[in-house]
Amino acid sequence: MDEESPIVLGIDIGGTGIKGAPVDTEQGSLRAERFRVLTPQPATPDAVADCVLEIVNHFRWEGRIGLTYPGVVKQGLTMTAANVDESWIGFDAKGLFEMKTHCKTTLINDADAAGMAEMEFGAGKGVQGVVFIATFGTGIGTALFVDGVLFPNTELGHLEIRGKDAERRASDRVRLEKDLSWQDWARRVDEYLNCIEALLWPDLIIIGGGASKNAAKFVPHLTTRAPVVPAQLLNEAGIIGAALTAVPTAKHRLYHQP
Repeated sequence: MDEESPIVLGIDIGGTGIKGAPVDTEQGSLRAERFRVLTPQPATPDAVADCVLEIVNHFRWEGRIGLTYPGVVKQGLTMTAANVDESWIGFDAKGLFEMKTHCKTTLINDADAAGMAEMEFGAGKGVQGVVFIATFGTGIGTALFVDGVLFPNTELGHLEIRGKDAERRASDRVRLEKDLSWQDWARRVDEYLNCIEALLWPDLIIIGGGASKNAAKFVPHLTTRAPVVPAQLLNEAGIIGAALTAVPTAKHRLYHQP
């Protein structure tokens, strides 16, 4: 694909799986069935980069790539490593991915990417004011938008709730590990979201991540002032948002960090 093409390969790096697909960034849709590989353990930079290359080769891709990372990203450097190997901290991930794939690459926090997709094509489209997005999966990722513009790298899944990181109490992984009922898990999610409300006063809360497809089982149990709605793009949001970061027009509209 040439540099002017709206088709970008989006790849979403998660704590348990790495998935990607070509994305039509004007329509917000996948152009092929997504391809997924398991996140290697330990999830070192080289091991993850090999998985990214596998996805690139699967699609025989030679154009631009947008990548997510489950942690803080600053100018292509990965600054935290909550659910991957600690060797990512302070690492030049953009440089490694470009060296491995020989493709021009952009890199963004995974929840920020999912949020961009939801604000452009999903549940947040056209919504002004403060929109808070939380992705419940291996951890809790967060994204914050004010009048449609991203405030990047919020990492509010690490707020302390009852002496623990919030994601160690209310992530979808915790629900599965502790075999919690949807109602019992909803109480933990509700406690977390009410804490967020006390700090940020969002006008809308969007729930994404793996748990979002079961929103009807837990959202009715939530007591937040702001309306809570499920993400519309579900598990495709990270892939679509990753691709958007590689498109200058979308990036300038949604994402103020270079």
